[in-house]
Amino acid sequence: MNQLLNLKTLPPFSDIKPSHMQQAIKIIIDESRAAINELIKKQSKETISWESFIVPMEAISDRLDRAWSPISHMNAVVNSDEIREAYNACLPLLSEYGTEMGQHQGLFSALQTLNDKAKELGLDRIQQKILQDDLRDFKLSGVSLSDEKKEQYGKLQLRMSELTSKFDQNLLDSTMSWHKDLASADELAGLPESAIAAAKQTADNNDVDGYRLTLEYPSYLPVMMHADNRELREEVYTAFCTRASDQGPHDAQYNNSELMPEILELRHQLAQLLDFNSYADLSLATKMANTSEEVFSFLIDLAHKSKTQAKSEMQELQNFAQKEYGVDDLQAWDLAYYSEKLKKKKYNISQEELRPWFPEDKVIEGMFEITSQLFSISFKERQDINTWHQDVRFYDVLDQNNQHIASFYLDLYARKNKRGGAWMADCIGRRINQGSVQIPVAFLTCNFSSPVGDQPALFTHDEVTTLFHEFGHGLHHMLTTIDYASVAGINGVAWDAVELPSQFLENFCWVEEGLNKIARHYKTNENLPKEMLAKLLAAKNFQSAMQMLRQIEFALFDFRIHDGFKAKAAEDIQQMLDKVRGEVAVVQTPAFNRFQNGFSHIFAGGYAAGYYSYKWAEVLSADAFARFEEEGIFEPKVGKDFLEAILQKGGSEEPAILFRDFRGREPSIEPLLKHSGIQ
Repeated sequence: MNQLLNLKTLPPFSDIKPSHMQQAIKIIIDESRAAINELIKKQSKETISWESFIVPMEAISDRLDRAWSPISHMNAVVNSDEIREAYNACLPLLSEYGTEMGQHQGLFSALQTLNDKAKELGLDRIQQKILQDDLRDFKLSGVSLSDEKKEQYGKLQLRMSELTSKFDQNLLDSTMSWHKDLASADELAGLPESAIAAAKQTADNNDVDGYRLTLEYPSYLPVMMHADNRELREEVYTAFCTRASDQGPHDAQYNNSELMPEILELRHQLAQLLDFNSYADLSLATKMANTSEEVFSFLIDLAHKSKTQAKSEMQELQNFAQKEYGVDDLQAWDLAYYSEKLKKKKYNISQEELRPWFPEDKVIEGMFEITSQLFSISFKERQDINTWHQDVRFYDVLDQNNQHIASFYLDLYARKNKRGGAWMADCIGRRINQGSVQIPVAFLTCNFSSPVGDQPALFTHDEVTTLFHEFGHGLHHMLTTIDYASVAGINGVAWDAVELPSQFLENFCWVEEGLNKIARHYKTNENLPKEMLAKLLAAKNFQSAMQMLRQIEFALFDFRIHDGFKAKAAEDIQQMLDKVRGEVAVVQTPAFNRFQNGFSHIFAGGYAAGYYSYKWAEVLSADAFARFEEEGIFEPKVGKDFLEAILQKGGSEEPAILFRDFRGREPSIEPLLKHSGIQ
């Protein structure tokens, strides 16, 4: 029996077979198409209403979303040849169906008619926004194009879907295909015991003697930060920064070089087809920022404000490495290593020595306590849930009346055949379904070090911050009170505002009131000692201007290559990246570095011509948190205001209006600079 066909409950992951995936998507698409065409036949100008048209349309869309969500998720977290083949077979079906529905004249006409009758029918402000957003999206999907151009649009979308999926798969395969086996722990001198134990465990799990390093973050980062062996750092750095490229030790079959120019060209063609000058302009049609000039001005202003301090931070690092270690030629694979040593000297603290105070259970318990206090919610773990891996945990979210309002899966550890990075994705979205609320469910996924032996998983402070970031996205999805799927949770939220809740929640990892709830020693249960807390907070903005410029570099590169830029070959993309680095970077990047070949955010994710949104939203999040600093970190009224103005509203109102509702004014850049320690 194909469990994906009519999901009414949580996905039964252990019963979902690769053979079910394409079959279910094909059947649901065929049945959805027939149901939509039948629904349109029943509508007339006189009788069309929200209940007769939008409500059944949401139910039809929800069925497909409910089936595709576990397929997409399994492809990311338990990838196999069979799942990948099934996933790839679904992509053209979804692309063709999405194009067909986006250009469906009957659907568009029905929406236009309903929009014209909005006041007559007494539709509320949220319903009217949904209709206006839908009409805008129809136009962006080419509904007004000629038949010939509609066909061209469909071909472009199909090809882009194939290429972006291939980009992501090449990156995963390239990451997974590299490892380095070492016979002795002596070769890992400088690494913390936890990293050495993890390397031993990885070797044991693969039935090899000694120690195994991989390019997964929990293995890669400790080498870059702590390995005394410079040649080892260079080898691992080279393998990591040349993934999916023609450089380094990688298999040519995983090279993304030829995919990138074609992806950019297809996006440019798509934009021009829709009468936009560039893909950047098309991207901004659904964002807070209004023009390319506004985005460039924002990024360049931030770079200008950060560069002097970043230069001085880099000079300090070079002077330190030369004076203390006799290193005159600081290379890319030395930066994290000597930065960690400089940080240790200045503040006498390191990520590794903080690990014992951030055991997994205490961090989660503290995170729940913080969000419970802020938003009047509570959490209850459930054991009876069918998951995709034994390490996955599941929680229900309860409101102040102990009513179940949401749930989420928590998958924390890195493992083989799991996509790198951290993310939140929706499993089930909130909507009214036959008179009752469909409870939202989220996937929260990270790639942290797993428990070693009898010792619990011990996180770095950076990992804790990452967890809070993704949990902020999760709360945005789960705490919505909007009853219409298209603007509930993160749906309908402008992409350059979607990072506001996630970056906002990170702040609680950087204040004493928050750290007192999440930092407890795994053996003694003691809070972080006052002197360590003081050192951690003092070190918060260590090299913050360099980090700011690094993110601006990525954002400028992304926006430039989507702003009418023509790339005939991968070399053109490299030249543009080099040009951006020449303008804003203070760190010299090796010529063989192929960062762009692994930049899945823009070449395979949803951030194309939108990576700037991380910094854009950080302005909002820093300013929002400044109100908590002014009125009280756990002041109930401020938490309630943030819940009601931001988290509950989802995409039901423009983000600029929601921000003003919470802050009482327009956003200011000053809190971000202050929080970053940039003068």
